[in-house]
Amino acid sequence: MSQILIFGDSITYGASDLEGGWVSRLRKYVDQKGLTDPDYYNLVYNLGISGNNTTDLLKRFEFEVQQRIKEEGETVIIFLIGTNDSQLFKGKFRTEPVQFENNLQQLYVLAQKYSQKVIFVGLFPIDESKTSPVAWHKEKFYKIENIKNNNDTIRKFCEKNGLLFIEIFENFINQDYKSLLDDGIHPTTLGHEKMFEIIKNDLIKNKII
Repeated sequence: MSQILIFGDSITYGASDLEGGWVSRLRKYVDQKGLTDPDYYNLVYNLGISGNNTTDLLKRFEFEVQQRIKEEGETVIIFLIGTNDSQLFKGKFRTEPVQFENNLQQLYVLAQKYSQKVIFVGLFPIDESKTSPVAWHKEKFYKIENIKNNNDTIRKFCEKNGLLFIEIFENFINQDYKSLLDDGIHPTTLGHEKMFEIIKNDLIKNKII
């Protein structure tokens, strides 16, 4: 048995999708597999909170893990975080690039206390024409270059530490990805479905689920 704890922001939470996003689909897949195979039993927890960046996640991470971890079986920890870190507010990063990398390191150090399987999922590209500024705040901006830079930072961090990195950005950036975004940031139902397929296939390939 495994506890699969998935941490992140609104894209992990499943914003803009009435079916609950890619994490909800992953849970459904895992639950259905468990119904047909009595020896297969995994629990998927959605621990995404809208608006979170890496600093926010660091504040709650250990408490959230400790409430769900079990002695039997293993724990898998998956992160999808970094979009909100790239946010520009009054011309300043919400999380400066150097601090962002430091936060990734801190998350990894904490995660290692509870799991030998730590995974990072990459960032979904944004539609800058709708996020400069965002519709809900005239002083908050998201730039595609900054999303790409954070995605590259996460990828390089995973390579350095021998961690599984599930690429999202590069899988969409050369497609008509803007049609898969609801408000320029959050994937539509179809966007979440496509994300789920990529993530599910990588987790199967790496014998996580």
